Amino acid sequence: MRHVVEQLEASRIREVANEGLGRADVLKFWFGESDEVTPAFIRDAAVASLQQGETFYAHNLGLPELRHALARYTDGLHPGRGEAHWFDRVVVTSGGVNGLMLASQALVEPGDEVVVVTPAWPNLEAQPLIMGAKITRVPLRVQSDGPRAGAWALDMEALLAKITPATRMLIVNAPNNPTGWTLSAPEQQAILAHCRRTGTWILADEVYERLYFAGDTANGAAPSFLDVAGPDDRVIVAHSFSKSFLMTGWRLGWLVLPPGLTEAMGKLIEYNTSCAPVFVQRAAAVALQRGEEVTPALVAHLRHCRDKLVPLLRAVPGVTLAEPLGGMYAFFRLEGHADCLTLAKRLVREAGLGLAPGSAFSPHAAGWLRWCFASRDTARLVQGVERLRDWLGAQPPSGR
Repeated sequence: MRHVVEQLEASRIREVANEGLGRADVLKFWFGESDEVTPAFIRDAAVASLQQGETFYAHNLGLPELRHALARYTDGLHPGRGEAHWFDRVVVTSGGVNGLMLASQALVEPGDEVVVVTPAWPNLEAQPLIMGAKITRVPLRVQSDGPRAGAWALDMEALLAKITPATRMLIVNAPNNPTGWTLSAPEQQAILAHCRRTGTWILADEVYERLYFAGDTANGAAPSFLDVAGPDDRVIVAHSFSKSFLMTGWRLGWLVLPPGLTEAMGKLIEYNTSCAPVFVQRAAAVALQRGEEVTPALVAHLRHCRDKLVPLLRAVPGVTLAEPLGGMYAFFRLEGHADCLTLAKRLVREAGLGLAPGSAFSPHAAGWLRWCFASRDTARLVQGVERLRDWLGAQPPSGR
């Protein structure tokens, strides 16, 4: 076994979830997915494909029909270039996480320096680490003053100082899991200009692009590197059907990359998964075709969930919480509870409340908790806050 694999840290989110295995009384908000099932018309498309006997291999890069649909979808969100501009840049992957891993396999050599904006989903660090990279973290911070006091922000000066000609790749996830922080278009332009000068690749995890609540863009989606980067820029953008189309278990995603990388990426896919299942791709094509029946309503509901949960949490004594601009998470700190892993396990055992520990996303996020608010029934969110309040009220003063 390679030493780096032996040293990989197991998922702390799973560690907490294991505390609640077999317990129907636990309110589960630890995983990053909605509790709403995939829409019937998407499931029906997969069933129809299977009934037609589509159980064979497909093209490494994905079904041409799906790639064309993804090209149209991308051009709809980032208009002005046309479907043909995007088709040769779209690669279908077996999940967003597979796409991110493929990017690391394609770009990272042992010993390369990779900069990661944190807190971040732990896979974003683990994947280049598996390839032998050296990880440098640049933490987000909570603003202490100004018009957005209390909100998460990126110290741009600190980030650019860490990105040098020796930096092989920058990984940035925005809208961010777990904080809900989102990059602005001017920040993306500044990052891109700097990375052009240093020759650094940008791997942008934009799977939450459509789950955006600020409403300050023409297309309703969060700012994207695809809006500012040219086709030959060293930029790879990762997407997934999981979040915006309620398809987490389907394991299908896609990459948008420079056209010169497409052929090589096809070879990597061959040696990883060969291809995504045809019936899943058929379902995804229908999801794109009828996506406006799903995503806008989902975003509106998630905004409602956020607006229900955030004020309730803020009213809990000792809670620090910045309102998320995107995604599906409330990320909060509970005063007096620095060991968030122990806290999360205790909440499962003693309060029947399942949350993810902030330390799963970065050492800088120790003391924080992530609450996935993607719930069909907002009454579950209210009940969860009540359980948190009751548990806190039962703690002795020394434990607070």
